[in-house]
Amino acid sequence: MKTAVFVGMSISHEEAKSILDAIYLPPIRRGDIPRLSDDVRYVGIIDGVFSSESSVGHREIISLLKKGITVVGGGSMGALRAAELADLGMIGVGKIFEMYRDGVIEGDDEVALVFDPETYYPLSEPLVNIRFFLSNAVKQRVIEITQEQMLIDHMKKIFYPRRTYAALFKIAEKELPPDTVKALRDMLRETSFDLKRSDSLKVLYTLKELQDA
Repeated sequence: MKTAVFVGMSISHEEAKSILDAIYLPPIRRGDIPRLSDDVRYVGIIDGVFSSESSVGHREIISLLKKGITVVGGGSMGALRAAELADLGMIGVGKIFEMYRDGVIEGDDEVALVFDPETYYPLSEPLVNIRFFLSNAVKQRVIEITQEQMLIDHMKKIFYPRRTYAALFKIAEKELPPDTVKALRDMLRETSFDLKRSDSLKVLYTLKELQDA
């Protein structure tokens, strides 16, 4: 029995291969699922294309579930689809999945980003990562909850390809005291707040547990 994983931007194929023995495919788009080989029994969906014409359809995933194939999603497109299809048997893992499931976030632009088409290297920052960074800043008492919401509101107004930490700090410099901005910069420099990557790891480890069971 084989496992297929659709991923690209959230974690590299090279790193993923060190965790899970699987067939690694590019970010999922409509039409990819019917092309899977018949011996695939587990499918992981992490990254995917988000345009309305190309994104993976619900019916495609449901077709796998009806065949008894286990589908695990998290990290990005996988988190969104898992939240939408949890009642039909798709397994969702990670914080981003929980945020979609619980209605904390709704739009697909929360996880969308632009990337290098050859390397899949991210060229913008997904809003969920910025949310995670700012929520931790509140927990560490670097900013207040009202300041967190203000910054998020500003970032939501920016078209997702232009969402970057540089854009965030440009807003912060206008709205927050200089010492607060410095504390935020120090915090970002010292710690990674890549929620999409950490959730991607959860997808891989969940699939590994299912494989080994």
